[in-house]
Amino acid sequence: MDLPWWQPVLLALVAALVGMATGWLLARARAGADLARAQAERDGWARQVRTLEERLEDDRVAAAELAPLGHALRRVEEQVRTLERDRVEQFGQVGAQLADVAEQTRVLHRQTAALSGALNSSGTRGTWGEVQLRRVLEHAGMLERCDFDEQVSATTRHDARVRPDAVVHLPGGKTLVIDSKAPLTAFLRAQGEDVPPEEAVRLRRAHSAALRGHVDTLAGKDYWSAFATSPELVICFVPSDAVLAAALRTAPDLYDHAQARRVVLASPGTLLAMLRATALAWQQDALTANAQELLQLGAELHRRLSTVGRHLGAMGSALRRSVDTYNNLVGTLESRVLVTSRRMHELGLAESPVPAPAPLDVVPRPLTSVELLADELAAVDDGRPEVDPDLAGAGDGSWPGHGHGREHPPRVG
Repeated sequence: MDLPWWQPVLLALVAALVGMATGWLLARARAGADLARAQAERDGWARQVRTLEERLEDDRVAAAELAPLGHALRRVEEQVRTLERDRVEQFGQVGAQLADVAEQTRVLHRQTAALSGALNSSGTRGTWGEVQLRRVLEHAGMLERCDFDEQVSATTRHDARVRPDAVVHLPGGKTLVIDSKAPLTAFLRAQGEDVPPEEAVRLRRAHSAALRGHVDTLAGKDYWSAFATSPELVICFVPSDAVLAAALRTAPDLYDHAQARRVVLASPGTLLAMLRATALAWQQDALTANAQELLQLGAELHRRLSTVGRHLGAMGSALRRSVDTYNNLVGTLESRVLVTSRRMHELGLAESPVPAPAPLDVVPRPLTSVELLADELAAVDDGRPEVDPDLAGAGDGSWPGHGHGREHPPRVG
């Protein structure tokens, strides 16, 4: 049977409506899911935003708290840059100085080698030792040809001619003989950098043996017999402390060996100490001589004071006699002459009377010092009549004639 035409259309419409409804439902369901998912994402992003905001706030607070530290770190960074710049400059200066030191070391090495070569000559070593000895003597405050003499020739008791390097003059006319010895050949070779240890030991022993030989040579010269005022010893001057110390290290008995042979080993330091002691002895001797001279001058001054006192006493006695004579003359004038003069004035024979001279009532001060009265007091003790009797009471400070009941000299007239 044929369907009416509108049924297919209706069915198509119903199917379309059903499809549309189904699509809408499906779209709505999908939109809800998307909405839920979007809301969830939004909530997540919101939580992240809040977290970031909280972190930002924390960072802001931390930044505010760390701001002083940041300033300090910047200052430290500036100082570090300054130090680094200074370090670079200093390293450059140190490098230049090291280069100078290296050059100076090379120059010193060449000069040392030249000096070592020069000192290998016995003549040069002898001259160097004599110069060192003179420097030590002068440093001790001694003067050549006054406190010491160099290269003095003398003859020993065996008629042998000797000439020590220096003769030091001691107080009391004594002398001290010094001879310089510089055994350097083995010593300088032992100081080389390329010397094997065994060879260095052998050279040091040879150095000690050389100095021992010099000691025996000096002992055989018998210097003390050539200089009568010298003690029975001679000083062996080694012009370097290191040279003497090296020999004594290798041969510790060398010093006793020299002492037994009347030879005193002395380095510049020990010789300077001995010479300083000698200079002090010279000073003490000069002080003693000055004290003796002062004592003699004092005794002479005392004797001369006695002579001056005797002359002053004689002058005082003469002055006292002159005063007595003057007062007697005044008394005679007043009692004999002026009476007539006044009578002539009264009679009108003279316009005015002759004025009377005044008598003197002072006398010279007597000597009271024992030093000035030594001769007079000795004369009184001896009972010599030539001493002025007025001086008998001078010692107690009284005026002459005080013992006669008068405190002043007699006044005539």
